[in-house]
Amino acid sequence: MCKGLMGKKLGMSGLFLPDGRYVPVTVIEAGPCVVTQIKTEETDGYNALQLGFGDKKETRVNKPLKGHFDKSASGAFNYVKEFAVADPSEYSLGQQVTLEMFKVGEHVDVIGVTKGRGFSGVIKRHGFHGGRKTHGSHSHRIPGSIGCSAWPSKVIKGKKLPGRYGNERKTVRNLEVIDIRPEDNIILIKGAVPGAKSGLVTINKLKFQQDKAS
Repeated sequence: MCKGLMGKKLGMSGLFLPDGRYVPVTVIEAGPCVVTQIKTEETDGYNALQLGFGDKKETRVNKPLKGHFDKSASGAFNYVKEFAVADPSEYSLGQQVTLEMFKVGEHVDVIGVTKGRGFSGVIKRHGFHGGRKTHGSHSHRIPGSIGCSAWPSKVIKGKKLPGRYGNERKTVRNLEVIDIRPEDNIILIKGAVPGAKSGLVTINKLKFQQDKAS
């Protein structure tokens, strides 16, 4: 069984469960992904599937990629990513991989790229509480003293300072699958996942679930 799937984050919503609880969910259009390359231990040293997701005009693909995609005869794709697989012989080039690998109630890891917020100060970036606003204070949103006196007379690496905030790969672990709608390629996952709307996300099965399935 393939260990994961690519998808597109559509946004957030809410759902009432049969027991009456209301839970926030993230709606993800997961797959279908197409097998564009099969890697085996004999040829590549490991077992994996290269999957393509998101249709792309073939006129916008360079010749090396076009030749690569032509082997699966399934068009061109915006995203290509590898996923581990226990037995590559179960798959063929051009085969579609869908949501069938997931079940309602199981837990997954979701990987995405967080929203980019540009150059930010320490209050927004690190949650500093800020300085006092009374009694003539001029220290409101600045980081404050960062030095180390006469020795070692430098700023220690890793100090929380202003800088670029967001636009980083982020993994949220152990999220519950609330519902699956295979006819629409939709999966509903409890809670929030990284990224903006229409952003690429990767849904991975948990390690112990992978071992159990294989």
